[in-house]
Amino acid sequence: MKDFAASDDPVVQAQLDRLARLSLPQGRLGLEVVHELLRLLGDPQKQLPPVFHVAGTNGKGSTCAYLRAMLEADGKVVHTATKPHLVRYNERIRIAGQLISDAELAALLQEVLDVGESLGPSFFEVTTVATFLAFARHPADACVIEVGLGGRLDATNVMERPAACGIATLGIDHESFLLVPEEGAPTEPLVRIAFEKAGIARAGSPMVTQSYPDDMAAEIMRIAAAAGAPLFMRGRDWSADVEEAIHYRDARGSLTLPLPALPGRHQGDNAALAVAMLRHQQDVTVSEAAMAEGIRAARWPARMQLLGEGPLTALAPGHEVWLDGGHNADAGLALGRHFADAPGLHLVIGMLANRYPDAILDPLQGKLRSITAVPIEGSDAHGAESYADKARWAPDIRTALSELPDDGLPVLIAGSLYLAGKVLLANGEVPD
Repeated sequence: MKDFAASDDPVVQAQLDRLARLSLPQGRLGLEVVHELLRLLGDPQKQLPPVFHVAGTNGKGSTCAYLRAMLEADGKVVHTATKPHLVRYNERIRIAGQLISDAELAALLQEVLDVGESLGPSFFEVTTVATFLAFARHPADACVIEVGLGGRLDATNVMERPAACGIATLGIDHESFLLVPEEGAPTEPLVRIAFEKAGIARAGSPMVTQSYPDDMAAEIMRIAAAAGAPLFMRGRDWSADVEEAIHYRDARGSLTLPLPALPGRHQGDNAALAVAMLRHQQDVTVSEAAMAEGIRAARWPARMQLLGEGPLTALAPGHEVWLDGGHNADAGLALGRHFADAPGLHLVIGMLANRYPDAILDPLQGKLRSITAVPIEGSDAHGAESYADKARWAPDIRTALSELPDDGLPVLIAGSLYLAGKVLLANGEVPD
């Protein structure tokens, strides 16, 4: 599986090729290398504007999108670091609202790769350090930074005092990394996930979370207390009812905010977490009007996205074509809720071989009129036999869409963000 994008710029491609040769050395997990690399480059992570640092299993990227949109609606200049990219590596680094240019990206990657050559850094460590360098060199009012994997040992977890840390929805994911037995770590899987995600807690930085089962909540409370991080949990310190609007309440008062344009009830929950993060920090001010405007304006591609007119959707005339990159149980539940009232659904699915098809299939049972399995270019993926007895195989998305029956039912393309990126590129909807 490759986590790298090609570039039309040969100078960028040369650095992406160097990144592609990096891997995490067997048995090495920790922050020592990223700290040393940052030190050699002048510790740019200490020169950032106020940082909003967001972890979670599902919803962290959307929460970042709401934070960015609300801050920008208030007139703030915002740097944003999200992952993974869908089409272009540049999507990972957004400077003052714009994707990093090819010229600056190539120069930054070369600088970090050259300095860190003797350290053997990973792809993610180089990416993170390049991001911090970019953010430190451009003035801004705030940074929004998404955790990549877990939290405690993620390469982004090097800030000394973020403006606020947030934890979105939690569930089982990345088991081969996050559930590896370790002395002193919880053994119950979901509690271990909470332990890893809460590892972004920092002394003096508000930690704002969703609500969780008691054992997970207790672990987060323990870690926040040990770190000296003020903790604000949904259901205890703030609340949000997501109905015809978002009815938000905390110790400062109540707000009535619009529902997001992004579909799905869970997006109201993600927006509420972003609001709570802004309300429980003191480094950056954002008005209620800007929060409302940002919630309406936020966009997050390949997350329950209704595709527009393009070369791919033209192959399925009369069908709505939806795209979602979710691949775990929580994502499947969100899909099930979204299509609960649909009379039927055609599923086009591509999942990496290390994922579990039932996570997506089970919540859609009773709705599926057809299942078409497709490959994921450059990655090991499940075959049609992994999905259902009657699942069909298509060699590509174009074939899958062109062979759908003319019944007007919605189509869902799902199972992988890698696949989603290919779909967006093919339909002419490249994130900008």
